[in-house]
Amino acid sequence: MSPDALSPVASDLPAVLDLGYSLCPNDTFIFHALHAGLVQGPLPVREVLEDVQTLNDWATQGRLPMTKISYRAYFGVMDRYVALRAGGALGRGVGPLIVTRGDVQDLNGRTVASPGALTTAELLLRLVFPQVNVIRMRYDEVMPAVQRGEFGGQPVDAGLIIHESRFTFHEYGLTRLLDLGAWWEEDTGLPLPLGAILVRRDLPLSVQRDLNAAVRGSLEYAYAHPEASRGYIREHALEMSDEVMQAHIDLYVNPFSLDVGEEGERAVRELHRRAVQVGAAPATDQSLFVPVT
Repeated sequence: MSPDALSPVASDLPAVLDLGYSLCPNDTFIFHALHAGLVQGPLPVREVLEDVQTLNDWATQGRLPMTKISYRAYFGVMDRYVALRAGGALGRGVGPLIVTRGDVQDLNGRTVASPGALTTAELLLRLVFPQVNVIRMRYDEVMPAVQRGEFGGQPVDAGLIIHESRFTFHEYGLTRLLDLGAWWEEDTGLPLPLGAILVRRDLPLSVQRDLNAAVRGSLEYAYAHPEASRGYIREHALEMSDEVMQAHIDLYVNPFSLDVGEEGERAVRELHRRAVQVGAAPATDQSLFVPVT
């Protein structure tokens, strides 16, 4: 089955559920056991591996019944999707960084390389620097663009980096201008919501709950059997060193990944409130998360 939109008829369930997530170590760590059949869900799942910005774009089309997504992008598709309580990325010390080649302080009026319009990172950038100019590219192209000072013939003054880039930007001769996660934490006192796992709202509630339990079970299996997923993570980690791979998992997979919790819910509501305030997302009365009871 190709990754097309799920039938709107809730009872017409697919034989296999396409599950979209990224090649990043935190996602492959969380989903390995579910993908490999080491834990059981209500439906067999089939991996659809893509970068997060592609998954964000696909969610606006409703292409996958279950998918990883940036919280910023989630706010635009809440009519179609609802977030699981398990499997997401929230936390402290996990935020995107702004990096530069030199002594740049004020980015207003300057051009910043961004990993995507629908990323939480770009939303935070615009909250801090509302007059910034943005040029968008795949996340792994950002640091080389900042190092060169251009992308596609356009000047680049700074870059917005996510994922494992926070561990490797020094290798490109770049310096950190601002930790947007630290800014968020200081301003709100809350953990930073980065990414969520969504399921279609037209799936039966019992299936939504069972999928949440399956994702949590997959993560619990990964914690209990860390060697089981290592080859799968390594296969998709590109040129990342083992040390960076493990640091990535240690940073982005945490207790919020098992369950978002009350504090995590408050953080997501606050991010949504601010996104609405700056016109980056519509107001909604939809539920944020699948109810577990």
